[in-house]
Amino acid sequence: MRYGIVLFPAKKLQDLANSYRKRYDPHYALIPPHLTLKTPFEASDEEIKAISKELRRSARELRPVQLEVTKISSFSPVNNVIYLKVEPTEELKELHSMLHSGALESEPEYAFVPHITIGQKLSDAEMADVLGQLKMQDNHHSEQIDRFHLLYQLENGAWTVYETFILEKEEI
Repeated sequence: MRYGIVLFPAKKLQDLANSYRKRYDPHYALIPPHLTLKTPFEASDEEIKAISKELRRSARELRPVQLEVTKISSFSPVNNVIYLKVEPTEELKELHSMLHSGALESEPEYAFVPHITIGQKLSDAEMADVLGQLKMQDNHHSEQIDRFHLLYQLENGAWTVYETFILEKEEI
């Protein structure tokens, strides 16, 4: 089965992201707005049990994550993706790193650029037009997130939560 690991922002930020995703993201109906921590990977039932156990243990050792959205940006010209840029805080980088070690040991396909996708698979002309309009808007947002989610993909391509992990380490 195919799995992935994400952070879901609070409803206010999800509503903002969805206001754009309805028009500009063909994956709108498949998954809520999210920040990908680990791209999709394959695992058997036995492997996912071991991975879940390790994620539970690791989550107890990590602090909640501060999510700071600072602007709208894109991966253009490499990829026609528009996103809400999330600042790479130490807690966020630590969580991402943990999810690429141990039972989940892997080399990330791309450098970690924390973001929440709001548009993708746009034509070059549409990309330039939409990005130009969105960059003029102020989209600052800040919140603390105390959990991350292991998702699995359904046969229709949609993603659903397999397990949620609470980040429990106390502030010093």
